[in-house]
Amino acid sequence: MTEAVIFNPLLPGFDADPYAHYREVRELDPVHEHPLGFWFLTHYDDVTRLLRSGLSVEDRNLVEGPIAEQYRMLGGERNAVTLSMLDRDPPDHTRLRSLVTKVFTPRAVAALEPMVTGLVDDALDRIADGGHVDLVEELAFPLPFAVISTMLGTPPTDHVRLRELTGTLVRSLEVVTDPEVIRAIADAEVALSGMTEEIIAWKRANPADDLLTALIQAEEDGDKLSDDELVAQVLLLYVAGHETTVNLIANGVVALLRYPEQFAKLRARPDLAASAVEEFLRYDSPVQQTRRITTAPYPVRDKEIPAGQFVIACLGAANRDPDFWGPDAEDLRIDRPDAHRHVSFGAGPHHCLGAALARLEGRVAISGLVTRFPDLALDGAVTWNGRLNLRGAASVPISA
Repeated sequence: MTEAVIFNPLLPGFDADPYAHYREVRELDPVHEHPLGFWFLTHYDDVTRLLRSGLSVEDRNLVEGPIAEQYRMLGGERNAVTLSMLDRDPPDHTRLRSLVTKVFTPRAVAALEPMVTGLVDDALDRIADGGHVDLVEELAFPLPFAVISTMLGTPPTDHVRLRELTGTLVRSLEVVTDPEVIRAIADAEVALSGMTEEIIAWKRANPADDLLTALIQAEEDGDKLSDDELVAQVLLLYVAGHETTVNLIANGVVALLRYPEQFAKLRARPDLAASAVEEFLRYDSPVQQTRRITTAPYPVRDKEIPAGQFVIACLGAANRDPDFWGPDAEDLRIDRPDAHRHVSFGAGPHHCLGAALARLEGRVAISGLVTRFPDLALDGAVTWNGRLNLRGAASVPISA
């Protein structure tokens, strides 16, 4: 008889290392029905199939239960957690995504490399001057924040307040049972929507050759982008444009410093920088989970998930599934030839729009660190941000 297991992110040590628990669930109950009313998939093949299935992401398709109630509490008159392209099915998803796709083409992103390199060089100078610094504060956060702000063309923003609010808002991507947390998420959404409306109003008065102006003009040219949809897309781009890349850079550097032979290999082989980023994405994904909602009975292995169910694809577990990656799935190997097959950017219609940009920022930042600081080392305990989904290092003390 199979030993019972329940996915439990409250276990001691889960925050710092969830992978042992993922492994336990994957081995004992890979198609896991949780008592809170969601399903949890952990095998690579099952996760990739779900992501490419075309299943819904809209909460209106959920049957009644705790998760439907969570979405109801976060929805109502609010819009940022229900109207972004992340939360819409076709044809709305197709229409919304098409408005920004052209900005994130490989060619357009490649043109940003000089700006990214300049920002990284400035950060490396600050790190050199400080000697003992927090990597997140000096590089992992300010780099992607500056890049997405420049792409959008936003005015100077209270980045401390924005960071605090977005850190709360992204909890909406998790299954939340605490009413106080749900209220905090809802309050953060209201505050962020207000900040976004102010930014949009400023941009209407100060149009330029940037993404935000293009989105405003698309709405004004009758492209069926409502005011609420405009706020939701801009807020999504702001949040997704920096939160996930902070995790990529911070988690990647932590992993590299914990595998000194891989650090040495990257210094000796700078041509491996792009491959290394793919391995960082696989080894410790900036996004740990994504979800779909079944609209009909959905068979997985020896089980059938009923219609109207919230299904979590555990990207972090799939990225270390030894059935796909082999016996060294738990190890960091920057020259892993198939590392690019990770699922950290999702797959199918909702594949991450900013994947090329994240790869660029990760490659320039981490290769720059390794090249500039041969004696780079952790200089204290890494602290983690406590999130289940956008899990990442909150503080990475380093000595350079």
